[in-house]
Amino acid sequence: MSSKNPNPQKFVNFSPDDIKHYLDMLRKCVLEGRYSIARNENRQENMNFIEDYKINSKREKEILLGLQFDDFCYAVENEKTDYAHEILYVFCKQHELDFWGELENVEIYIKVNMIEMRNGDPRAFVVSFHKRNFEIAYLFR
Repeated sequence: MSSKNPNPQKFVNFSPDDIKHYLDMLRKCVLEGRYSIARNENRQENMNFIEDYKINSKREKEILLGLQFDDFCYAVENEKTDYAHEILYVFCKQHELDFWGELENVEIYIKVNMIEMRNGDPRAFVVSFHKRNFEIAYLFR
């Protein structure tokens, strides 16, 4: 079992083109079904958000495909020491969602881990997909 990295490093040394390229890869993964959103006991916040806002797979794709380079905030090393070589990209996207019959503008915190599979294709793991719950700065706004 891997332990937590006490101080994962944050990265902000990206150009808009770097993030546009990353988003192109993410869009391809989403369109080809090579992505998943973490839904397990460690990701209760994701599960509650998806349930509360009635987010189905069509809406998931709409949100992920709608990400723009200026929604990017920063990248960070994986918190798990054994996977510290993995860089996770953090975005925050405002989207109108249905909260039990009332439309609400929600800032969605999205953290993505892109892994290269054995066949060389990327696969996107959306680690965080929930309402933003702390202050965040955008890199390109």
